Amino acid sequence: MWAAMAGKNSGDNRTRTSVSIFIIAGLCCFFYLLGAWQRSGFGKGDSIAVAVTKTVGENCDILPNLNFETRHAGEAGGTDESEEVEELKPCDPQYTDYTPCQDQKRAMTFPRENMNYRERHCPPQEEKLHCLIPAPKGYVTPFPWPKSRDYVPYANAPYKSLTVEKAIQNWVQYEGNVFRFPGGGTQFPQGADKYIDQLASVVPIENGTVRTALDTGCGVASWGAYLWKRNVIAMSFAPRDSHEAQVQFALERGVPAVIGVLGTIKMPYPSKAFDMAHCSRCLIPWGAADGILMMEVDRVLRPGGYWVLSGPPINWKVNFKAWQRPKEDLEEEQRKIEEAAKLLCWEKISEKGETAIWQKRKDSASCRSAQENSAARVCKPSDPDSVWYNKMEMCITPNNGNGGDESLKPFPERLYAVPPRIANGLVSGVSVAKYQEDSKKWKKHVSAYKKINKLLDTGRYRNIMDMNAGLGGFAAALHSPKFWVMNVMPTIAEKNTLGVVFERGLIGIYHDWCEAFSTYPRTYDLIHASGLFSLYKDKCEFEDILLEMDRILRPEGAVILRDNVDVLIKVKKIIGGMRWNFKLMDHEDGPLVPKKILVAVKQYWTLGDTNSTSSQ
Repeated sequence: MWAAMAGKNSGDNRTRTSVSIFIIAGLCCFFYLLGAWQRSGFGKGDSIAVAVTKTVGENCDILPNLNFETRHAGEAGGTDESEEVEELKPCDPQYTDYTPCQDQKRAMTFPRENMNYRERHCPPQEEKLHCLIPAPKGYVTPFPWPKSRDYVPYANAPYKSLTVEKAIQNWVQYEGNVFRFPGGGTQFPQGADKYIDQLASVVPIENGTVRTALDTGCGVASWGAYLWKRNVIAMSFAPRDSHEAQVQFALERGVPAVIGVLGTIKMPYPSKAFDMAHCSRCLIPWGAADGILMMEVDRVLRPGGYWVLSGPPINWKVNFKAWQRPKEDLEEEQRKIEEAAKLLCWEKISEKGETAIWQKRKDSASCRSAQENSAARVCKPSDPDSVWYNKMEMCITPNNGNGGDESLKPFPERLYAVPPRIANGLVSGVSVAKYQEDSKKWKKHVSAYKKINKLLDTGRYRNIMDMNAGLGGFAAALHSPKFWVMNVMPTIAEKNTLGVVFERGLIGIYHDWCEAFSTYPRTYDLIHASGLFSLYKDKCEFEDILLEMDRILRPEGAVILRDNVDVLIKVKKIIGGMRWNFKLMDHEDGPLVPKKILVAVKQYWTLGDTNSTSSQ
């Protein structure tokens, strides 16, 4: 509307233009107040005023020059703000795929025992980069889902080693300017679909009972990619190791994944989070150290959940020659796994070919005596969700408490059903009524976002992150088969509600935003954060958080920030030098609300570009 009026009055003098703007601004305010008066119940029956309020209100919400469309290159329009800012420079080309807390050079300085060197080791403050990570030359926006499941542009992750190393296993093939992913894996060279069909003959994958899955040592995450169409969402992880870029490939395909390893530290997930855990020849020594790694899987596995193990040592009597391993070693390895499973109250329900499936009992009382008479011990009463940088424990997490019981609904009903943790009063300060109020609030917020960014429902954004997830209201309100949301629970949050997020059939992870996230650069299409900067005020530098957001955001990706106005003004000053186009807006309830919304789009630029500059 503003642009149209400017064009219409281009021949008028400055006074007439000012008067026009004043009149339009007055109309916006007048009809906003009129609409608010109507909604209060006093202006009943005035349908004409309602229609005019709606029309003018929509026009007043237009964001001039802020373009969410994909263009792949060139300059983006600036916003209508102006003030001097410090421009942040591009990083050196060697940092194109930099992962600060899984840096290869730093990793090699740590001990290799128990995979310690593959765990998170973040740089100290004085070694953090204060520059913008460049995209590789020729970078393009990934293909839309579901095409992205099968094809990834070569320029986005130009690493061919897996096409040679895993050629006969159908992991990935290089074809011209793209990588093609046939859906194969080490244990399923004929394709993930057939493999999942076999699992579904034992595990209730199709009826919503199994919704959240954990894939340990995921490779390029084909298992998770093909589970998606069955309404199962898998959290996949693998280390940054000699299998170059496997997690990067997974995220380029549009599959949830993080860099991670089962080593000495607890996994960054709450207890009783997953309906199923999976290892397909993941090379994890499950029987070692009296089964401590299986105990950690047991902690995050919901009672009644399933553990799938494919590959060595299952059916070793037939396969030991093909695996080129001594049968005595394989026999001992399977014995230790079976022994640990028994102590964990896991019942083996299937063994076929090289795949075995166990189910965790819902009521462990029936085997408690076996646990008490063994060397294993039940963990002392403590918070099983307190995991950030905490060492794994040689103990069994008890089933009682912390939700995860049989009252959990099948998906998608569980998305808005009252989660067991809340129904059982296990989340301090969050009643059933407050949970329902939060869900209603986020439906309203997301509705406002969709008016701001018309592309939210189109599938343009596949990989979405909520940096301060709370009860998962944003992800639930946004839910669609076109995309997924990584719900991040800050470790300093007042309430630890990540378990609730999982009970809604969503996925997430613990993280401290004073450090880098466990992902590659350019792996998220849209980032949302509500109250994050207020939470981290005086905890760490806003610039460090914003630079990390820029690192993990794709070129032409979008950002939505919701926070107090004083905080967003400080944020706005920093992002003015970050090659983002942005706009600070009023809360959807009007200008008198102290919280505001900042929306932004990251400009497209790559290695060697000199014509893309930061603008406001």
